[in-house]
Amino acid sequence: MTQASLPPIHVLGCGIGRPTLPPEAAAALDAAEVLVGGRRLLAAFPDHPGRRLPIAGPLTAVCDALADARQAGENVAVLADGDGLYFGIGKTLLARFGPQALRFYPNVTTVAVACSRLGRPWDNLPVVSLHGRSDATPLFAALARHGAAAVYTDAANSPAAIAAALLHRGGDAFTMTICENLGLPDERLRRLPLPEAASAETTSLSLALIERTAPPTVPLHLGLGDDALSRDDAVFTKAPARAVSLAALAARPGQMVWDIGAGTGAVALEASLLCAPGPVFAVERDPARHAHLVANIQRTGALTVCPVLAAAPEGLEALPDPDRVFVGGGLSGNPGLLPELCRRLAPGGRLVVNAVLLGSLTSALDVLAAHGLETAVTQLQAARAMPIAQDLRLAADNPVFIIAAAKEAAHG
Repeated sequence: MTQASLPPIHVLGCGIGRPTLPPEAAAALDAAEVLVGGRRLLAAFPDHPGRRLPIAGPLTAVCDALADARQAGENVAVLADGDGLYFGIGKTLLARFGPQALRFYPNVTTVAVACSRLGRPWDNLPVVSLHGRSDATPLFAALARHGAAAVYTDAANSPAAIAAALLHRGGDAFTMTICENLGLPDERLRRLPLPEAASAETTSLSLALIERTAPPTVPLHLGLGDDALSRDDAVFTKAPARAVSLAALAARPGQMVWDIGAGTGAVALEASLLCAPGPVFAVERDPARHAHLVANIQRTGALTVCPVLAAAPEGLEALPDPDRVFVGGGLSGNPGLLPELCRRLAPGGRLVVNAVLLGSLTSALDVLAAHGLETAVTQLQAARAMPIAQDLRLAADNPVFIIAAAKEAAHG
């Protein structure tokens, strides 16, 4: 058979709970000689005479079997949870076979049913799938921007695990509605404060709806005031140096940023606005400053900032390679740090270093040149008006050298 004459693969959205198929999808199911789906969906059609192909393990093998069945001229029906094109198998099938080889039959989704049960409009509700995923950054990005998200869960990313992670990152200014077994006789919906959700037992068919209940204490924006953040000392990147450093960093949406020696998080918080929905790993070794960092993430709602209590460079091993790195200081006592950052920086990445000492400036330029990074240096001297008598005087901040370095992009 030519590709054009091969029968299409029918992808049947089964809705929620017990599968209910509209007439056209039911006809495609009746005509199927090969029935593909997860074990739960296959079990919902015990009398179907077709050959059964369970979806288990790598999808590549399943797609290979689908291709063989189609090449043999067999009619194939794939059973999909909810709607196959909504966080379902449809995307994988499209990547393998293309739209001309597939016929899709839409059905109701878990999100639609959950919102209908709750009487909540969902046209502006972000939806995130953590099913089979280990990175919760998309969820944190959605919550940081919209204050709400629906989340597809799995055994590892259960509602309880998600609530615990959000408590650590964003505090308790959220509630979670856990929607279990929608469309089945034991359907249950529970709206819980995060501390209660973090200990809740749930079934495997669970959707979590997370909503912010109180606005951030400090609205997150570029140019945060120096007195806006929780801190114990004056050791932080002040607003003028922060603005120039972030401009030199030139973070783009979706990129991964490291803030090394993050302190209480002044740079990391604002960088999260520039690289969203990408993550910012804020690495701080001092426990007291790290505690302030966590508090500042919670009070600003900068949920894509991941606080890391660790010394650098030792504590960087477990982190993914960055596209952008900011170092606020401390190089003079840590000679191994900058070479490691140059090595880990992704091709085409940028690294920005703030230095106050001339010795730190000289040694940093030497290291960057030795690793083939192109550099530019800006010396920033800022002064602020302060009241004196019945007038104002200018009080100068310490001069700062802002070193911007670029790594050559990969060729190929």
